[in-house]
Amino acid sequence: MKLILVAGARPNFMKIAPIMHALEGNTKIHPMLVHTGQHYDIKMSEQFFEDLRIPKPDYNLEVGSASQAVQTARIMERFEKVCIDESPDAVLVVGDVTSTAACTLVAAKMGIKTIHYEAGLRSRDRSMPEEINRLVTDSISDIFITTSKDADENLMQEGVPSENIYMLGNLMIDSLVVNRERASATELRFRLLHEEREILFGRDFMDGEYGVMTFHRPSNVDTPEALGRLIGIWGKVSERVPLVFPIHPRTFKNIQNFGLLEEIEKYPNLFLIEPLGYLQFMNLVQHSKFALTDSGGIQEETTYLNIPCLTVRPNTERPVTIWEGSNKLIKVEEIYDEVCLVLAGKGKRGVVPKFWDGKTANRMVALLEGGVPVVANFATTGKNVTEMK
Repeated sequence: MKLILVAGARPNFMKIAPIMHALEGNTKIHPMLVHTGQHYDIKMSEQFFEDLRIPKPDYNLEVGSASQAVQTARIMERFEKVCIDESPDAVLVVGDVTSTAACTLVAAKMGIKTIHYEAGLRSRDRSMPEEINRLVTDSISDIFITTSKDADENLMQEGVPSENIYMLGNLMIDSLVVNRERASATELRFRLLHEEREILFGRDFMDGEYGVMTFHRPSNVDTPEALGRLIGIWGKVSERVPLVFPIHPRTFKNIQNFGLLEEIEKYPNLFLIEPLGYLQFMNLVQHSKFALTDSGGIQEETTYLNIPCLTVRPNTERPVTIWEGSNKLIKVEEIYDEVCLVLAGKGKRGVVPKFWDGKTANRMVALLEGGVPVVANFATTGKNVTEMK
C-alpha cells in the first residue's frame, strides 16, 4: 500500500515522526512523506526534522507564508500534482493546520481514501482557523483516528459511523516518551531577544522553580490593548517566579510594532527567547513548575508529565486534559492568582488518559497493515479499539 503522510507545520512533526519510525522496514506499507512547507523557518521546521529524526521528505511543496486563502490554494495546487504523479492508495493527515484541510480536500476530490489522525477534536469556537480546519477535514475523511473518548462522541454526533472511528491514543506522547532522555541532555542556555544578555538553566532559572510560556492566539496578542495587558500580568508574575517564553515570531513582531519592548525590559525575570527546537523545548517544559499558555499541544504534554498547565482561553479542543489531566482553563484576569496557587503547591494534578502510553504509532500501523482503511469496510471487519491494544 502506498501511503502519503502529510506534514506542514510545527505541530504536525511530533505526530508524523512516530508513524515514520514505526513504518521503517515495513514490507506491507510504502510511506511517502510530503512536507507542504507551511512553516518554513529553520526553528519552525528543519530543526524539528533533525530533533525528531524524521527522514528527508519525498516532496517539499515550499508553499511559504501567505494569507489563509492563498496558502490553501498553493497547497492544493501542488499537492494535487503529487497525487497525480504517485497515485497513492491513501493519504494520512494529522492535526488541524491549513495543510491538513487543504490536502484532505485534494484527496477527497480525487477519490483517494483519507485517514485523519486527531479527528473529532472540537473547541466549538469558529473564530479559530483550526476549528474550521477540523470541521472541513472530518466532514470529508474516510477513516478517523482519535486521541480520546470525547472526540469519538463528537464524530458520532456529526453523523460519522462508529465503525469508522478508532481511538488509538496520542502520537504527541509517543514522541515525548521516545525523546525524553535525549531532551534532558540538551543545554538550556538562551540569548534574550529583547536585550543583550544570556540566560542559563541552573543560574537564572532553577529546576522546578520557573514557568514556561507560549502565547500566539490572535485574541491574546494581535491588539495593543490585549497584548499590553498580558505583558503587565506576565511582568507581575515574573516578580514572583521567572518566566521563560520561547516566543512565536508573530507575537514578538507585535510586541515590536506596538511599542511594547520597553515594557518587557522593566521585568528582569521575564525572559523572551527565540523559538526552540523540539528537544530543547521539551527539556524546558519537563523541568518547569507550570506552563502558562494559549496553545494546544502543550496541554497534552503537561498532562502526561503531570505539570500544572494554565490555559488562557475560553475553551479547548482537548477537554480530556481538563477532565483527567493537569490542565485548567482560566481568564486573563485570573493568571496571577492561579500562578500563586501553583506556587503554594495547589496546582492542578491529574492522570494520564487511556492509550497515552507511547505505543499509538504501533497501533496505527497494525490497523493499516490489515488493509482495513483502503480495501475493506469497517462494518464488515468487526475490528474496534479494544482489539488494537
